[in-house]
Amino acid sequence: MVYSKRIDGRKFDELREIEAKVGVVKSADGSAMFRIGDTVAIAAVRGPRDLYPKFMQNPKKGILRCNYNMVSFSVDERIRPGPSRRSREISLVTENALLPALNLEEFPNAVVDVFIEIIQADAGTRCAGICAASLALADAGIPMRDMVCAVSVGKVGGKALVDLNKKEEDYEEGSSDMPVAMLPRKNEISLLQLDGDMKPDDIDGCLKLAIKACKKISEIQRNALMGKYQMEKEN
Repeated sequence: MVYSKRIDGRKFDELREIEAKVGVVKSADGSAMFRIGDTVAIAAVRGPRDLYPKFMQNPKKGILRCNYNMVSFSVDERIRPGPSRRSREISLVTENALLPALNLEEFPNAVVDVFIEIIQADAGTRCAGICAASLALADAGIPMRDMVCAVSVGKVGGKALVDLNKKEEDYEEGSSDMPVAMLPRKNEISLLQLDGDMKPDDIDGCLKLAIKACKKISEIQRNALMGKYQMEKEN
C-alpha cells in the first residue's frame, strides 16, 4: 500500500516542530537542548581539559569523546540503565559526525567530553543528539569550521519523506531509515547510515531531502546561539 498521507498530517518534506536552546546546563562549559517533535536531547560539554592517563594523550591535537545515553523514562518500554551496545555505537557515530567540523589542533594533550542524554524519544534520537552536541560545542567556544546538523530521511510505504517519527519507522507495509549529518555551509556529509533497503535512485532522492532539511535546522541552530549572546550583550 502506498503511503499517501503522513500519520501526523505533515507534508512529505516537512520537519516536525523544532526548538533549540543553549546554556541550559549552568555547570557545563557549554550546553544545549534540541527538540524535534517529541524527541528531546540535552548535551553538555566539559573541556578542553587535560587527558589522563597520559598515554592516551595526542601531542598534536585534542581528542573528542562522546557519550550518548537514553534515560530509562525516555520511552514506554523501560531501558536498563548503563551503557549498551547501541549506545556505544551511537556514541562513536556521533564523534565521527562532529569531528570534521572541529579544530582540535589548538588543544594538544587535551580532551573534550560531550555528554548527550535523550530524555524523550520518538525516533531520530541520534540525529537530535548530534544537533544538540554541535550547539553545545559552539556554546563552549570550541573552534568550529561549521555547525553540524542532522536529520533522518527514508522511505515509508514506497514514499520518500523527511524526519520519520516512531510510527513511520514501524510502518507495517515497510520502511527504511537513513540518518544524515552534514556541515551545511561546506555542503559536506559527515554521517550517512541506512537501516533497510533502498535503490541508488531512492538514496539520491532522500539525500536531497536531507540536505534541504539540514539547511533549515542549521538556521535554527544559529538563531539559538545568536539569541543567547544577544541577551548577554543586552544584560
